[in-house]
Amino acid sequence: MTPRPSANTRILLYFMTFCSVTAVGGFGVLVKEYLHLKSVARDARTLETQLANQHEMLQFQRKQIQCFASEINGLKDKLVALSQFGKKVRTIANLGPEEETENLFGVGGSAPADLDPFLDLKVKHNSLMRKMHEQVRHLNQEAEIQKAEFETLMGALEERQNLLARTPSIYPVKGTMTSVFGSRKSPFTGESEFHKGVDIAAKSGTVVVAPADGRITMAEYNGSYGKMMVIDHGYGVLTRYAHLSRFLKEKGDKVKRGEKIARIGNTGRSTGPHLHYEVRLNGMPVDPQNYFMNSDHDPVVSYSRK
Repeated sequence: MTPRPSANTRILLYFMTFCSVTAVGGFGVLVKEYLHLKSVARDARTLETQLANQHEMLQFQRKQIQCFASEINGLKDKLVALSQFGKKVRTIANLGPEEETENLFGVGGSAPADLDPFLDLKVKHNSLMRKMHEQVRHLNQEAEIQKAEFETLMGALEERQNLLARTPSIYPVKGTMTSVFGSRKSPFTGESEFHKGVDIAAKSGTVVVAPADGRITMAEYNGSYGKMMVIDHGYGVLTRYAHLSRFLKEKGDKVKRGEKIARIGNTGRSTGPHLHYEVRLNGMPVDPQNYFMNSDHDPVVSYSRK
């Protein structure tokens, strides 16, 4: 029969067992705490890296904001220069100033104060961003206004160009001017009469050219005017050509300044080969000599008004 351990021995065994369990449990707790601390340290390093990256990104964004502020200032300068250029073109073209409008530059033509790209964005970030959004909105508005103004300017310039192209400005033929516009003695009756144009004498068959762009509205025989041609230049301006020998263009044809339209003749009531040339403004005859600009082709003037 196996002897039973003494009470002291049992107590010692219980104590040793308790200590072993406690030691194992404490070690487990230490391991768990170690792993937790290791995880926290890893998370801290990750967070530190993220914060560093975010700080670097924030610095980059601040620099970008400062660059955008500088670019906004540059755009304002360009719009100011463009506005001044438009005013200069209108002045040169004698078009008069455009209507005053409420815009970025105001009536006086000055732009709002430039943005300060060197503000401390740590303190005045929201202030700069608010001003940037406001000025970008104004720039968009001003760009639309200037677009409309330049479209109007281009239309006015095109209209002016069209008007100039359709204004008689060159001699229709080279020859000798034998009679001018106004009161004169009739070569047929010897009495005073009003001459509605100018007479330019030249050899029969000499080419007659259009003095400006237009459309031929008449090319036919017309009593004492003989073979006669009329060109409508628009804007209330007509030119008339009489005593022709031949038409080189027909009714309805469009012609350009300097284009051949007919030949001089002696048809109708005429004392010799010449061109009777009239300019009419809103139906009234006006002096053609007020429209002649090509001095290099001026006819020789041999007639003085009597």
